[in-house]
Amino acid sequence: MPPEKQPMALKSLDNLFVHFLRDMYHAEKQALRQMRMLARKTDNEELKELLETHREETEGQIERLEKVFDHLDMRARGSTCEAIVGIHEEAKEILEEAADEATRNAGIVASLQAVEHYEIARYGTMVEWAKSLGHDEAAKLFEETLAEEKATDAKLSKVARKHINEMAKSRSREDAGKGGNGRKAA
Repeated sequence: MPPEKQPMALKSLDNLFVHFLRDMYHAEKQALRQMRMLARKTDNEELKELLETHREETEGQIERLEKVFDHLDMRARGSTCEAIVGIHEEAKEILEEAADEATRNAGIVASLQAVEHYEIARYGTMVEWAKSLGHDEAAKLFEETLAEEKATDAKLSKVARKHINEMAKSRSREDAGKGGNGRKAA
């Protein structure tokens, strides 16, 4: 295995910081791909708009991560983020198994929020580590991204509460009246 592909020994906070930086670089690039796919899978215009807005933000977040790599005199590269891979796999399952648009839309919101919550946790940690390590510019960049992630999470909750959850719930009631399997109960 080439030296740049070998896992880094995690012997210090510096090592953890770089590990998480690479993890988030990969996660953001994967999130960008997922948002494009999910935007094609939803019929909800408000959700599509939110996805487009956050996709543009995510491009900026990737640029911020690249600035941090530059600040550290490192080549920007990611390491596979297994957590994001798992979240995306779950999203694919939901899309495949959703029986209708309303349920699919609720699943899309849930999948997006899983990504946002992961990113919020990671960026919160990275802000503190950057401060501790004296990477003040990196801390500012991470704080900007963290604020965007929290705002997106709040917007997703608002869209879900506004109508997506209610539509999926109504769909559940319809199914319950049909015996839960799409047929009228005897």
